[in-house]
Amino acid sequence: MKRPEVLLIDDEPIVGQRLKTGLEKMGCAVEVSKDPKEAMAWVNEKRFDIVITDIMMPEINGIQLLEAVKEINPDARVIIITGFATSELARESMEKGAYDMIAKPFKPADLRAMVAQAANEMGFTDVTDGQERHDA
Repeated sequence: MKRPEVLLIDDEPIVGQRLKTGLEKMGCAVEVSKDPKEAMAWVNEKRFDIVITDIMMPEINGIQLLEAVKEINPDARVIIITGFATSELARESMEKGAYDMIAKPFKPADLRAMVAQAANEMGFTDVTDGQERHDA
């Protein structure tokens, strides 16, 4: 079964370190970059299903990454994470094709749920948000 390819970009290394393990436990293949220029190169080389990007980064911001991802792969789901959530930023992100936006600080479980929903909508039915299931 194919796993969703996830790219996580945040110039704060701790964010990627904290989130990668949880996303992998959900069933995702995860690559992390703290350098937006490096991430932009990866986006041009590889097809990612889900891209999670911070907004405020040096040289290339999350909106620029969003635009590049959507140009290369219109079906990709791009989730914006930001410590600077405003209604203008949310509107601009959605107009440019973002799947969703989450404000820092956020609970990792909230982001995992967002990723699971995006992955399931894309047909990755084996991806779960990591919550315990109690099926009879």
